[in-house]
Amino acid sequence: MRHLAIAVVMSVLLVGCTSTPEPVTLNPYPALHDELFPTYELFPVETEEDVFALGEDAKAFVKRATTIISGNTHHRSVKSLISSIFDHSEMGLLYRSNANSTAESTFANRAANCLSLSIMTYAMAKHAGFKAQFYEVDIPEYWTRREGFSFLNGHVNLRISIPDDPTVTSIGPKSADVDFDPQMMRKHFPRIQVSKTLVLAMFYNNKGADALVANSYTRAYSYFRAAAMLAPELQQSWVNLGVLYRMVDAFDAAEQSYEYALTLNDDNLTAWENLSILFHHKGQKQKAEEIQAMVKTRRKSNPFYHFILGEQAFDEGNFEQALTYYQRAFKLDNSRHEVLFGLSKVYWELGDISKAESYLQRAAKFAPNQQDEVRYMSKLSTLASN
Repeated sequence: MRHLAIAVVMSVLLVGCTSTPEPVTLNPYPALHDELFPTYELFPVETEEDVFALGEDAKAFVKRATTIISGNTHHRSVKSLISSIFDHSEMGLLYRSNANSTAESTFANRAANCLSLSIMTYAMAKHAGFKAQFYEVDIPEYWTRREGFSFLNGHVNLRISIPDDPTVTSIGPKSADVDFDPQMMRKHFPRIQVSKTLVLAMFYNNKGADALVANSYTRAYSYFRAAAMLAPELQQSWVNLGVLYRMVDAFDAAEQSYEYALTLNDDNLTAWENLSILFHHKGQKQKAEEIQAMVKTRRKSNPFYHFILGEQAFDEGNFEQALTYYQRAFKLDNSRHEVLFGLSKVYWELGDISKAESYLQRAAKFAPNQQDEVRYMSKLSTLASN
C-alpha cells in the first residue's frame, strides 16, 4: 500500500515508519494545539467500526469466495479469497492516491489507494474467520507528486492464515501474503508486524493529508489529532502537524512538533527537512542550511531523491535541469517506471520524440499494475499518432 512526502513548499508523510514508544509514555499528547483550531470537533473522524465494517454485498462476496464444496463437504480457502479480491479489484479498479476509503466504500467503489485495499482485505479475512496480520515494510524513501506537492510514501501489506482449529477443513496453503504492489514483494524488503490500531492511525493521517492539500486546515487538524492520540508513536502524524502549524504561521508549535517526531526517530529525514524549511521561514538561515546539507548528503544515493528534484524542476519548466536529475535517478535504478516516465516526458518537451517513445515503452514494461501500463500505452499511442 502507499502513503506519502517532502517538498520545497511543504511536506506530507501519509503512512510510515516504526515507533519508539518509551518517550510517548512520559507525555502522551505533546504538540497538540486545539486553541489554533477551536472548531475541530465539527469535523468528527470515522470510528474503527466505520473503517473496517463490511456491508451485506461484501459479506456475501466473502462467503462465495471462501466456500468450496467438494461432495457434501464445505472447505475454506485462503487462496480463493485472495484470488477473488484481486479479480474484483482488477474489474475496473482505479488507483487513486487520495482515495482513502473505508472497507465498504473501497469494495463498492473499486477506487482506492493501497492502504484502503489492505484495510478492506483485512476486514474480509476476519469476516471469513481467518487470521490477519498487518505488516509495515521498511522501504527506502520514495516520493510521488500530486497537485504540486511531493508526498513521501510508506508501505503496508498483510498475511492471511487459517486459524489453528482442528474442526476447520481447508484447501490449499494455510497462509498467504497479500501485497497490492507486486514490486514490493519482489524486492523482499524487511517488514515488522503492526497493530490494527496503528493502521487506523495511518488512515486518519492520510485523511488529514488530503484535507491539508485541499486547504481544509481545521479538518486536517481533526484527523492528525486523532492519529496522534490513537498512536502517538506514529512519527508522520507529528511531522504533518508541524506542516499544518507552519501553514497557519504557528512557527513555535511547528518546531515543537518536528522536534517531537525526532525524539521518536532521529533518522527521520522528512522531519529534519521540514525543520530546515521552518528555519528558513523564521530567518534562521545558518541552521536551515546546516540541516539541509546533512539531509542532502544522506539522500544522495537514493534515486527517488533525484527523481523528486526532477519532478519539481519539470513543474517549473526547467527541462534541462529536470533531465539532469532524472538521469541521476536512472543511473541509480533503471527499473522504476516513475523515473522512466519522467525521462520520457522531459525528452518530449525537449523535442527528442524518439527517446520519449523509447522511455515510455520501458515505463509501460515496468509498470506495477495494469492501470499504469494502460496509461503509458495510451500516451505511447498518442505520441505515435503525432
